[in-house]
Amino acid sequence: MGDLVLLADDDPGTRKVARANLSLEGFEVLPASCGAEALSRLAESDPLAMVSDLKMPDMDGIALMDRVHALRPGLPVVLVTAHATVETAVQAMRRGALHYLTKPIRYDELALVLRHAVATERTRRDVLRLRGELERAAGFDEMVGASAEMQQVLALVEQVAPASATVLLRGETGTGKELVARALHRRSPRRDRPFVALNCSAVPQALMESELFGHEKGAFTGAEARRVGRFEQADGSTLFLDEVGELDLAVQAKLLRVLQERELHRVGSTAPVRVDVRIVAATNRDLEAMVREGSFREDLYYRLNVIPIRLPALRERPGDLPALMAHFLGDFARRYGREPTPAPPEVLAAAREHTWPGNVRELRNLCERAVVMGWSAVAPMLGPVARPPPPSAAALVDFGLPLLEARQRLVERFEREYLSRLLERHHGKVGEVARAAGIAERNLYEKMKQYGMSREDYR
Repeated sequence: MGDLVLLADDDPGTRKVARANLSLEGFEVLPASCGAEALSRLAESDPLAMVSDLKMPDMDGIALMDRVHALRPGLPVVLVTAHATVETAVQAMRRGALHYLTKPIRYDELALVLRHAVATERTRRDVLRLRGELERAAGFDEMVGASAEMQQVLALVEQVAPASATVLLRGETGTGKELVARALHRRSPRRDRPFVALNCSAVPQALMESELFGHEKGAFTGAEARRVGRFEQADGSTLFLDEVGELDLAVQAKLLRVLQERELHRVGSTAPVRVDVRIVAATNRDLEAMVREGSFREDLYYRLNVIPIRLPALRERPGDLPALMAHFLGDFARRYGREPTPAPPEVLAAAREHTWPGNVRELRNLCERAVVMGWSAVAPMLGPVARPPPPSAAALVDFGLPLLEARQRLVERFEREYLSRLLERHHGKVGEVARAAGIAERNLYEKMKQYGMSREDYR
């Protein structure tokens, strides 16, 4: 089956000949005798291009093209006519026609145009599909968490993303503020423009004005050429100012002026440059305290704090730990070509007790190390692993068994508990455990094998 093409022409002879010729060229033709029928055909099919006569009784080809593009934006349209004029050709191309041909139709030429149209449409659809995958990969898919705290954050992002209002992200280091900023951008009307990010703590304050607003050639020593700053790079898009609390007061004043007036001056220039930028700022500092101390401008604080979003620390949502660990373990296992190994129960218990000062970033790093080095090498980083205490021997006596069998089981349970405690006390060092127990290492290994013990579990 060939590529589907919608053909609208009120002349039956043209439809018949066109269908026959285009079929020979490898196309499947969906004929329509007027504009209304073409729209009806479009509603029930998915053509990759449309060919339309310019003159038809119910609507002309340009009006039909407008209706088609309202339903299928970007669908390539080729217009044909027996009454060609320069004006109508120009009008057709301006309104979005891919090509304009005159009758009598040369079908080899039309086939060539349609092959180009179909290839263009397939590429456009591939781009849309890949963009969707990219948005999913870089959007909420990275923001894992079913806790009420994270669901509230995700709901806020969905709600405010389409607006151009300034957003101030608050939260500890490693809570994912840049992920949220990117998610806001990807869900906004500005998503087709590049997302621009600047870490305000990574640029020397002496260079910050040039970094933000750009400079002219010769503006200062070393300014050998004009440089466009981050604001101009983000024109029509989103500018993410991370660690905004690190800006000094002089730069804060200039930033405030740009936010108020929507125009800037490059360093060394008096000519204003208008910009249309959405600001998403982030900080882990207590801006209110900084305002009281006089180290952060109060007017800039209110200018940035239009829509505040607070990201919860990881320790505030321990219920999200298993899903986050599974997400990162799967991601790194694919990256390193290994099978993901779930965290042992005792490690997961230690993770729940850990305070996670580095938040999700710390957890992500730990999962990468676990994939590369194994859990036995990573678990000590979480502090003492809380192992469940071995059961008491007295509580394990089964009085329903014969004496000899009950005694045998009790001995086994006693040996398991005894060796487990020695291994824990000596951090899995078999030689020390054997000497403490007064048995040969070979016998100790046999006992450990019998009871399913591994010295790695006690290191």
